[in-house]
Amino acid sequence: MPIILPSTQPAAHGHLLAAAFNLNYPDHYLHWGFIIVSVANLVVIAVLIALFIAAMAVPFLRPRPVPSPEAPEPEPDRRSGAAAAGGRTWTGAVRRVGLRFLPPAKLLPDHQPAYVASWAYVFGVGTLTALVVVVCSGLALAFEGPAWWHLSSAGHFVNSVHLWAVELFMGFMTVHLWFKFWMASWRGRRQATWITGVLCFLVAIFEAFTGYISQTNFDSQWIAFEAKDGFASGGIGAFINPMNFGQALMLHISLIPAAVLLLVAVHVLLVRVHGVAPPIDARPEDLGSGEPDLSDKATVAG
Repeated sequence: MPIILPSTQPAAHGHLLAAAFNLNYPDHYLHWGFIIVSVANLVVIAVLIALFIAAMAVPFLRPRPVPSPEAPEPEPDRRSGAAAAGGRTWTGAVRRVGLRFLPPAKLLPDHQPAYVASWAYVFGVGTLTALVVVVCSGLALAFEGPAWWHLSSAGHFVNSVHLWAVELFMGFMTVHLWFKFWMASWRGRRQATWITGVLCFLVAIFEAFTGYISQTNFDSQWIAFEAKDGFASGGIGAFINPMNFGQALMLHISLIPAAVLLLVAVHVLLVRVHGVAPPIDARPEDLGSGEPDLSDKATVAG
């Protein structure tokens, strides 16, 4: 347990609350036998569990049902035979494959199945929204550099936005993963969708780790020093050295973000191809290709 100097301790009144939310002070740790957890981490875990339970218990605000628009009649193809067949070119072949798996109505749908009107389907979109803020704030930090985010008021603000966007990104993704696990979302030929989501979560953990050791402060130095022994004991210390700031920063802003964005893009495309995973008690027709079930016109605006 780290030694906390009396001069840096928060006031006795509200000590646990300050330890959980005041990031300018050393953390306070709780002990249960062999379990040691910081108050801040315990609060985060409790909030995620409460959010997960609330999303299952709180009714979702359902809009009025929107009738499905009638499909327009296809226009006759008046092009020449070679143009209509797409020619024997690789571009025509790629276009035909793309239209077969991702027609415009599936790639950019304006309606979704009625069961999507549930909190269980909100956290995936929340994860994507937080990721956009993470990327934008991270680009600003990369342009200005460490001196800006340590010494400038604007830098402090952008750095805080980046930090809390990361917290929301990881929190939403964790709850999203919990929901999809208990929904068995790999059903209906969605195994690849589930696997890419899990891989994205694992890669994002390592991305967050490299972010922690790229803070250029004493906290990042302590984390890097302790992680060095863990990496060495795992046999990968010769390839990844947490105490190498240049390597950690370059991994954090180039290679690992590219992997996260690629996995997210593939994951979203697979969701479009196979559709969102229906509830376990959904009708059998909802478990096939993922097309919305419009037999009872029970759709909501997308």
